[in-house]
Amino acid sequence: MPVKDSTRRVVAIGGGRVRTATPQTTEIDREIVRLAGRRRPRLLFLPTASLDAADYCEAIIRHFGGTLGCRVETLLLYRDRPGPRELAARIAAADIVYVGGGNTLRMMRLWRRLGVDRLLNAARRRGAVLSGLSAGAICWFRAGNSDARKFSNPGNQTLIRVRGLDFIGATACPHYDSEQHRRAALRAMMRTSAGVAIALEDCAAIEIVDDRYRILASRRGARAYRVFWRSGHSHSDELPPHGDYRRLSDLLDKNTDLGN
Repeated sequence: MPVKDSTRRVVAIGGGRVRTATPQTTEIDREIVRLAGRRRPRLLFLPTASLDAADYCEAIIRHFGGTLGCRVETLLLYRDRPGPRELAARIAAADIVYVGGGNTLRMMRLWRRLGVDRLLNAARRRGAVLSGLSAGAICWFRAGNSDARKFSNPGNQTLIRVRGLDFIGATACPHYDSEQHRRAALRAMMRTSAGVAIALEDCAAIEIVDDRYRILASRRGARAYRVFWRSGHSHSDELPPHGDYRRLSDLLDKNTDLGN
């Protein structure tokens, strides 16, 4: 049976500390594991955006492997790059793909050069769970509000639009509460966009299953927002966490009143 092009299981997290003894996103991460539908799912961690940071890899192995019971592997594209056949095989074997935070622009450029974008699309179509935090959230969307410029110049706080994989037809913005300059920058960015942005606070996530979505949180008070322009005015709809799945098409249509 052919796979629908809308097939997707995505959990995109706005932010939160993971490289700690008690990760802040554990409640959301349990949902990522549950979505895989296996007792001990294979989780493939892509730390590309952090230049394959060793401490990040160790933290993910400890968290998802030791605490959450996954079989964790890391896919290193800077420190120990596999050949094309091995690269394809490792992504094809994953029940869960988890992408870490860091420089979104640098990550997307390398993925496209190596064909990782095509391999992740194949993973989506076969039903793998696609997940991640910050840059690892942006990548699944059409575009993202990114701080990639600061990695080459720490004093540069300019936020730029970075093209993602377009599995979700919206712009993503992480760290919406912890980085205050994000709000104004996203509002300005969306003024020239016909679509909507999904802004995620730290410890908030959007979970998408095929054509449905819901908002998750691992911290009390964490929120998501739908940000867009209509008739010359900027709008921001608060999206509090909710247990029921709702229609993704309504969320992505800025003319639809969500009635939250």
